[in-house]
Order: sequence, then C-alpha cells, then structure tokens
Amino acid sequence: MITIGLALLLVTAGCTGGVGSRPADVVVELDHYTSSEASRQFRSVLDRCAERFGLRIRRQNVPVDQLMPKVLRDATAHSLPDLLFVDNPDLKTVAKTGALTELGQYGLSGEGFYPGIVEAGSYQGKLYGLAPGVNGLALFYNRTMFERAGLEPPETWQEMRGAARELTEGSTHGIAFSAIASEEGSWQFEPFLWSNGGELDSLDSRRGVEALRFWSGLVEDGLASRSVVNWNQNDVIDRFASGNAAMMINGSWSLSSLDDSGVDYGIVTIPTPSPDIAPKVPLGGEVGAIPETTPKRQRNAARVLGCMLERDNMLDWTSDHAYVPARTTVAEQYAEDRPVMKPFVEEVATGRARTAELGPRYREVSQGLADAIQATIAGSTSPRKALERAARIAANAD
Repeated sequence: MITIGLALLLVTAGCTGGVGSRPADVVVELDHYTSSEASRQFRSVLDRCAERFGLRIRRQNVPVDQLMPKVLRDATAHSLPDLLFVDNPDLKTVAKTGALTELGQYGLSGEGFYPGIVEAGSYQGKLYGLAPGVNGLALFYNRTMFERAGLEPPETWQEMRGAARELTEGSTHGIAFSAIASEEGSWQFEPFLWSNGGELDSLDSRRGVEALRFWSGLVEDGLASRSVVNWNQNDVIDRFASGNAAMMINGSWSLSSLDDSGVDYGIVTIPTPSPDIAPKVPLGGEVGAIPETTPKRQRNAARVLGCMLERDNMLDWTSDHAYVPARTTVAEQYAEDRPVMKPFVEEVATGRARTAELGPRYREVSQGLADAIQATIAGSTSPRKALERAARIAANAD
C-alpha cells in the first residue's frame, strides 16, 4: 500500500521518434515497488504483453511528490500518455478531470472481478480502471510467543486485546501498527472503523468513536508503543521481525522480509468486534486506466492492459508481489497454491474501495482521519473531539 513513486512506460510500435513524432506512450505508476527486484518482475509482464502486439516498453521514474501533480497537470494539458497506473484511491480524481476513457469500448469489463476492485476503478457508474491484483492488511502473530503462552490467534477485538496484554512484557509490546500522520495511518485504522459500522463520510458517529477509542486504547494501556505515531509500515515490520512486538497489523508485502528474518509467524484475517462480522479491509494497489489520446494509441494501451489482466499474467504479477489476483476464480486457486496468502484472499471478498463513500474527496478526508488518530494517541484530545474535527474536514472537502 505504501506509495513510493511513479514509473512512466512508453509503448512504441517498433520505432523511436522525437518529440514531434512521438509514438504511442504508456504511463505506469509503480507506487509500491521500491526494490529493483519488484521493478524487474513487473517490467517482465509489461514486456511480455507489449511483445505480443509488436510494441515496446521504455521506463522513466518520477519522484512521489511529483506523482499526482504531474498526472493532473498533464490531464489539464491533454498530454497524458497511453496507459496510466495510479494508486487506486487516485483513480476517481483523475477520472473527474474527464481525461480517461471508458474501458468498455475496448472490450474490457469488470465481469469476474471482485466487487471492491470494480468499485475502485469506477467513477459515476462508469468503469475507467482495472487492477491485475490488490494488496491488503491482515494480523501477523509470533507463533513461538503464542505457543509459549498457550494462546490461539485472535478472531475478535477482545481476543486481540487480551493476547496483547498477555504478551506485553519488557521491551516487547503485544501489538504494533502504524499510526503515522499520513495515508498509512488512516489505512491501518480503516478495517477497525468499517468492521464496527463506522463510515468515512460520518467519522464522528458513535461507531466511529468506539473504533478510535479501541485503537487508541491499545497505546494508552501500554499494549502498543507510543512510537506508533512515528512508524510507517516498514518500521512496524522491523519491530515484529526483531521480536519487539508479538503481533502486527501489516500487509502481504511483509512476507519476504519476514521470511528473511527467520521469525516463526502466522497470519489471520483482521479481528472484528464479534465473530459473525467479516473483516472489511481497504484494497490497496495500482489500477490501470487508459487516458484519451488518439484512437491508435488507446487501442495499443488497451491491448497491453487486457493482456496484463489475463489469468497467467495476473498470476505472475500477483505471485511476484504477494498481491491477490483481481479475478475471483484466479484468486481462489491462488489461495490453494499459496496457503500463506489465504487470509488476504478471504478478505478481498469483503474488501472495500477507499473511495467508495467519498470519491475524489477521499485523500483530504483520509488526512483528516490520520490527524485525528495522531491527536487521540498523543492524548491531546478525546476520540470524539478528534473525529468531530475530522468530520468537519470531510464535510468541507471539495
């Protein structure tokens, strides 16, 4: 889920050209791929799809702080390239500019995809983007610590809190999570907000306040470190891998680091207030869209995107990046073949697009929520007052 950067890919029909004779361009945003290995793996799928149609891929990196400003600036100037991959909460913002084309005209549809993934790629009832795969959050637990204490992995909030209390000792906290003042902080809290019946468009509801009270209470009672307000999700991985946290909330991107660390870990779906409530995690990852350029360039981009959404290519990409395939039948087989991913696959069925309630307003409201979480954990205000302020931000968001 961590947004790091943007990669631009140029698809050319077998030739190169200058600015004046520029061939079809493909723009792909790789928010989460910071390592050269992840970049190489993603590139291999793109190259394979481009080669099938006699196209070619050329890449360029753009710093994260220039990502959406550049996309929106280029949208205004009608100079977006051909294939654009953006972090899924940003899809509706780009679609709002009118710069994207509907995928249906290329024969691409959301049939067979998880509903939350289709929602993430839709704006005003029209499909503008699709993702080959998504990532999400789950609860990781230290098997050794749990077995030593005679504990079972938690399914409910009460069980998670009880296990955290039992396993908090010395420099080891029962649980670790990110409450940093950014999208990472709000993203990690959203499963708890939603599973308790809270909503992003009514943050100060009783259900929302209860969820934040539970979340901040883990820190207030010493079950989680007060440093969570400074930790991003990679910091949380480090705490868990080093044995300084018995549990952590984190994503499937943690798997390679944890395997390298040698820690004995298990994974379960995010605990909910009661066993009969399904987890509602936010869906992360990039979504592919086709901007309005020229008919030929749009067709070329659609060929590459459609190829990436095919079963085998979808499996290659998601397997390499520990994502969940976007098609339900592919994901079900994937969970059987890779049991470690089963909790993440189970959650996608009830996963939610972060923009479902708010559309393009999401980013501003998310920041208000992250600030509310920080203020509550820091003890400068109560959960209710913090969320009342965030709700006012939500009401005024454009």
